[in-house]
Amino acid sequence: MAQGNHSLGLCAVAMMLLFVSPETSATARQPAKTHVIVVGNLSFGAVPNSVRVGDTIVWINKDIFRHTATARDNSFDLDLAPGAQAQTVVKKTGILDYYCRFHPGMTGKISVVRRLQ
Repeated sequence: MAQGNHSLGLCAVAMMLLFVSPETSATARQPAKTHVIVVGNLSFGAVPNSVRVGDTIVWINKDIFRHTATARDNSFDLDLAPGAQAQTVVKKTGILDYYCRFHPGMTGKISVVRRLQ
């Protein structure tokens, strides 16, 4: 009888391993998100919350003027004609400082954190 219980225990462990596979842990990772920053009235719109490495930021220019979204660390420099949009993928953690090359008073900062594994 002890031998039968031992076999049942091994079957239970094998079943548990099926549910804790690498695929399961991969699906538990947070998927990348897309965030939008609207440019208008000579200013950058609201800064998105919870930006993580790998997320995409879409910049939409709803102003009548041409603008840029330019990172101070040179990681991106997007030219935005009136009505245009462009995007960039966030590549590192920290404070992401950006500005408009045509209107240096237009600035913003995004806090970027590590993607949860």
